[in-house]
Amino acid sequence: MKFPQPIPVRQLAERFGAQIIGDDRLYAHGINEIHRVEPGDIAFSDAPKYFQKTLDSAASILLLNAPAPCPPGKAILVVENPFEAYDALIREYRPFDPCTTPISHRAQIHPTAILEPGVVVAANVVIGAHSYIQANTYIGEYTLIGEHVCIGPNCIIGSDAFYFKKHPDGSFQKWRSGGRVVIEDHVDIGAGCTINKGVSSDTLIGAGSKLDCQIHIGHDTIVGKNCLFAAQVGIGGEAIIEDNVVLYGQVGVIQAVRIGKGAIVLAGSGVSKSLEGGKTYFGSPAEEVRVRYRELAALRSLPNWMRGQRTATAED
Repeated sequence: MKFPQPIPVRQLAERFGAQIIGDDRLYAHGINEIHRVEPGDIAFSDAPKYFQKTLDSAASILLLNAPAPCPPGKAILVVENPFEAYDALIREYRPFDPCTTPISHRAQIHPTAILEPGVVVAANVVIGAHSYIQANTYIGEYTLIGEHVCIGPNCIIGSDAFYFKKHPDGSFQKWRSGGRVVIEDHVDIGAGCTINKGVSSDTLIGAGSKLDCQIHIGHDTIVGKNCLFAAQVGIGGEAIIEDNVVLYGQVGVIQAVRIGKGAIVLAGSGVSKSLEGGKTYFGSPAEEVRVRYRELAALRSLPNWMRGQRTATAED
């Protein structure tokens, strides 16, 4: 998430009562999770074992709850509760803005776009030329929809990220979702799909991709161009699906994995680790199909092998 105007690090330190370590002349241009940060962004960590990962990231301004050696060209803000400071900034620059009308007056909808009855469009949504949103679909705040996009009925685009801060007592605190959903041109989305917006970045559906019915895309997921997903595919947050990937029905993909360009995952498979592109996979956990089929053939022959072993033992 980018700020409307850069924020001086000294101003942030004053606001949160923070100690500054490092370059106090920096400006914060945005705020982001550790896996999506860019130079100029704010990131945070409240667990010392993750400090080094945060310090080594592309982020320029780091919210930590203890002093640490600061890399050149960066600034550390030492605050008592980095999560609260991070979440407060998201809430300030993306304040909660409930829908009060079916179509927000702050949405930008191209005159050639078609919205069927029952469509709800929240504030700061952009819908491009010749796009078609079918009945009873919800388009959440800050969603960006390109041109020639078709979204089927009863979809939810831009729902909150499923993302919670776990406290030592076992309770969970919800983050304010400050990210967006970005749907590029010529995307088709079937009925009853749900696409979560990013926590503080974008969930992206690449140009030309086609989604069947009842598909779930988790927060901050990147789907490449010309991908094809069959019904009931579920993708966890922060996954990266490269161009031309095919996921057949009921494929499940865990969070934060990468599926390489041109990969095919057959129906009912479970992806529990990153997969190379250009290959076909099957099973749970998904493996290259020729390997998995050899394993299944071996399993089918196992009873005969065991009977043979028993017979050989009896003859001995």
